[in-house]
Amino acid sequence: MRVLILLAALLFGLSAPACAADDVAAAQSVIRAQEQAFGRDDPATAYSHAAPAIQGIFPDAETFMAMVRNSYAPVYRHKSFEFGEARAADGKIAQRVHILDVDGVPWEALYTLELQPDGSLKITGCVLLKAGQAA
Repeated sequence: MRVLILLAALLFGLSAPACAADDVAAAQSVIRAQEQAFGRDDPATAYSHAAPAIQGIFPDAETFMAMVRNSYAPVYRHKSFEFGEARAADGKIAQRVHILDVDGVPWEALYTLELQPDGSLKITGCVLLKAGQAA
């Protein structure tokens, strides 16, 4: 019996990082899909990746896209967009992204995503800072 409990604990312990890695990969896929939608000027697709709370603030895709263009220019248009450190726990993911804007200025974006009741991951927020700035 002890062996079964130990084996179960070992398997659970080994599967937890895999789940977290899967969650991070899924989150990166959502972020990348939104980033590509911005690049194509596809407001409907970009908006579809935003969580309901964000959609409540920006009630349509065009308003959302205008906010991103005006307030998140390095996310909207950039030279590079590379994933950094990520953390996942309890259906929530925080993903750091290193961005070089169109002028070559480095930025750090911290995306947060949350598992939705339908099983999808949606972006709940993005904090954007020039690289080296305090949060």
